[in-house]
Amino acid sequence: MTLWTVERLGRHGDGIAVADDGQQVFAARTLPGEQITGEAHDGRIAAPKILRPSPDRIRPDCPHYASCGGCALMHAADGFVAQWKADLVRSALSAHGITARIAGVATSPERSRRRAVLSGRRTKRGATVGFHGRASDQIVDVTDCRVLRPQINAALPLLRDMVAAGASRNAELSLTVTETPAGLDIAVSGGKPIDAALTETLGTLMRQGELARLDWDGTPMTRRAPARPMGRARVVPPPGAFLQATAEGEAALLSVVRKTLEGRRRIVDLFAGCGTFTLPLAAQAEMHAVEGLAAPLEALDAAWRSTPDLHRITTETRDLATRPLMPDELARFDAAVIDPPRSGAAAQARELAASSLDRIAWVSCDPVTFARDAATMTAAGWRMGGIYVVDQFRWSPHVETVTSFTRD
Repeated sequence: MTLWTVERLGRHGDGIAVADDGQQVFAARTLPGEQITGEAHDGRIAAPKILRPSPDRIRPDCPHYASCGGCALMHAADGFVAQWKADLVRSALSAHGITARIAGVATSPERSRRRAVLSGRRTKRGATVGFHGRASDQIVDVTDCRVLRPQINAALPLLRDMVAAGASRNAELSLTVTETPAGLDIAVSGGKPIDAALTETLGTLMRQGELARLDWDGTPMTRRAPARPMGRARVVPPPGAFLQATAEGEAALLSVVRKTLEGRRRIVDLFAGCGTFTLPLAAQAEMHAVEGLAAPLEALDAAWRSTPDLHRITTETRDLATRPLMPDELARFDAAVIDPPRSGAAAQARELAASSLDRIAWVSCDPVTFARDAATMTAAGWRMGGIYVVDQFRWSPHVETVTSFTRD
């Protein structure tokens, strides 16, 4: 059997292992420096045997880890994971000739995910609810997840009952579950068409689980408004809306954004969503929130109008990937905050780079697209500040960053 040595981790957390003859493969759940054996298929060793473990290897304290694809790095010590995520950011920027200064790494604690997208499928004995296995369409039935908040874990049996009642045979349901102070807010897609019998069943389950809201393929059933605090405001987001995954991660991002934009009085928030940054910053400045979807902006606007003593907030529905704000439009403001999707903000970055602004707080959820956009900014003379790595998706390869861009 071939002997392999793991040299480093790939971007998705698998080890990159090399044999004596130079052959290279990916090896699941290994760490740099480890010696392993195993059969390679299609360039990957799915179940390697560890002959010489890394000192950074720990025992995963999760009964689902061997089969679940939700986590990729639970076998590694926290310090190693934090350093690896920082190195992912450095490497992405280095590919564009940019030297990054990592100012800090903020890792959300375990059992802190307040929003998760689960999968569900009906079975002969009931239903399975959980996450897919690695590179698999099989759903791993999760009974206790070390990532999710306790309230979401406690609701897993209820979610199985919901899938058993509302899933067609062989259909897979997607369940976006969000913890709110009013109770869980659940948005389901892929279920049976809703009728009187299903409505009655779901209503009973809602009462049993003390759910705040259930949206079944666009049909909402609300017991209590699932309002979320954002600054001094309380926002009722659209069903299934994007929100920061952990309260700790959101606070870490917001802290850097506030510090970057301190003293500014007219700020534009690009890719604003429901107002994660707009509403807290409205305590200090007039805000203009720009977002591609109307529903999140409507929720943001309603929250602003019901919250006293905030500065004025205006909103604009606009697809910034195809119609970015131009330099003459950006000239109305004295600063910007931007939080694009994983695809980044290539078009908007070009216009920001050419604008008369001198200060931008930049949030990103993908190091590769961030590095591309950062290269656009630095090529135009902008200076990038220290980068804070925010790890809201503990034990996953996902990395978020926040930094500043300034110029004279």
